[in-house]
Amino acid sequence: MSKQLLLGDEAIAQAALDAGLSGVYAYPGTPSTEITEYIQMASITDRQNIHNRWCSNEKTAMEAALGMAFAGKRTLVCMKHVGMNVAADCFINSAITGVKGGMIVIAADDPSMHSSQNEQDSRFYGDFSLIPMYEPSNQQEAYDMTYNGFAFSEQTGEPLLIRMVTRLAHSRSGVERKPQQPQNTLSFSEDPRQFILLPGNARKRYKALLQRQNEFIKASENSPYNKYIDGPNKKLGIIACGIGYNYLMENYPDGCEYPVLKIGQYPLPKKQLMQLTDDCDEILVLEDGQPFVEKQLKGYLGIGITVKGRLDGTLSQDGELNPDNVARAVGKENKAAFSVPSLVEMRPPALCEGCGHRDMYTVLTQVLREEYPTHKVFSDIGCYTLGANAPFNAIDSCVDMGASITMAKGASDAGVHPAVAVIGDSTFTHSGMTGLLDCVNENANVTIVISDNETTAMTGGQDSAGTGRIEAICAGIGVTPEHIRTLIPLKKNYNEMKQVIREEIEYRGVSVIIPRRECIQTLARKKRNK
Repeated sequence: MSKQLLLGDEAIAQAALDAGLSGVYAYPGTPSTEITEYIQMASITDRQNIHNRWCSNEKTAMEAALGMAFAGKRTLVCMKHVGMNVAADCFINSAITGVKGGMIVIAADDPSMHSSQNEQDSRFYGDFSLIPMYEPSNQQEAYDMTYNGFAFSEQTGEPLLIRMVTRLAHSRSGVERKPQQPQNTLSFSEDPRQFILLPGNARKRYKALLQRQNEFIKASENSPYNKYIDGPNKKLGIIACGIGYNYLMENYPDGCEYPVLKIGQYPLPKKQLMQLTDDCDEILVLEDGQPFVEKQLKGYLGIGITVKGRLDGTLSQDGELNPDNVARAVGKENKAAFSVPSLVEMRPPALCEGCGHRDMYTVLTQVLREEYPTHKVFSDIGCYTLGANAPFNAIDSCVDMGASITMAKGASDAGVHPAVAVIGDSTFTHSGMTGLLDCVNENANVTIVISDNETTAMTGGQDSAGTGRIEAICAGIGVTPEHIRTLIPLKKNYNEMKQVIREEIEYRGVSVIIPRRECIQTLARKKRNK
């Protein structure tokens, strides 16, 4: 078949469609969002009734996908790296239940924190769960690993984790497709208790998983994605993981002088590792993210050979790999052609002009600073996090999805007044509802602002699970209806907004204020498409 020019994310999506996908389950998160969007827009999705709706959060996505795999169908779960924390409860246990239909979990990591709160490395989740992992070095490998990964998942009876990074997810290359496969038919496990993790059964299944680790290592040793490439200069051996292999080859267009072990499948291929360490005086590990392989390698080898990488300072412990820092690590001259001129300053992101969050923050900060000097505002993950920047400087925290409400509750428990939470509509349904229930159960003295722009704006305007239901959800959780207040954040309504904020701060209990105005970007998009 002819090649297509695809993002790394799009290559994964197309491969899943070509491999007989029955459903994708995801919550939007950069740099993973384009996988699900590509599937949603593909013509085959409607023709073959492939599930493609966004989920409330990564945990519900993981659990729904496992349900589809339980029924023998092929399913894809997509999230960014911090989403793995939300999905972890089900993800780790799915290694013990195993799967019937092939299931691939995509974890899109974000080294250098382009759009994230941390740099965590999802390979630790795969290792912790004791399941096989893939890590592509280019878009074609991302396609091939996904296309073949469903069969590998069915062969092993385990979910498969594929780890992407931002640079690969959001760059394009030519990708050659494989033949279209039909969807699996409905089928179930021959063991009717496979998915019942009562302790007695879970212990048996966990022992079986442990006994299969050598099988997974053998699969890595025989994998086409792990390749030993010999070189004449044995002073250094290089382990290049995922996209790190591309950066290495950019410095050696005619072939590397050192032996190289390219890693694309885990657990680590022990046979090739020992060959490299036997042949070479020192080892350099190139991996985008944390020193996952480097730490394991030192455990394998004990003492007697120098291992260089992020732990010893040869490479920085934070930030991405790139061809320049790889060049320095192998002792080559840094020949970077371009640098950022000193007169160019980074422009921080800002809320869009005309955004409803702007009006919400303008009024909220006026009331709090003028009338409540002891206030604290706890915010969350979304466009409105930019309220931390000038001119608003409006928030005191942003930690993780849903933490605004629970942190406000904890601060209120400690005696802070007023304790205000600011959360978006999509983040509220993702992981804020349970925190609101805690507040209701204790009648916490908190004021919660759900800034509703009727979409998941920060990741490009995907559907928000709570659109049209926020008031009903709050009332259902137990918030007193007269303290669920809806506002339209516009300048003409500033006086009304101020009065409502004052009234709800003065109310000693749980109150919810919902400033609601459609995201200006999605509104403009609708007008363009008319």
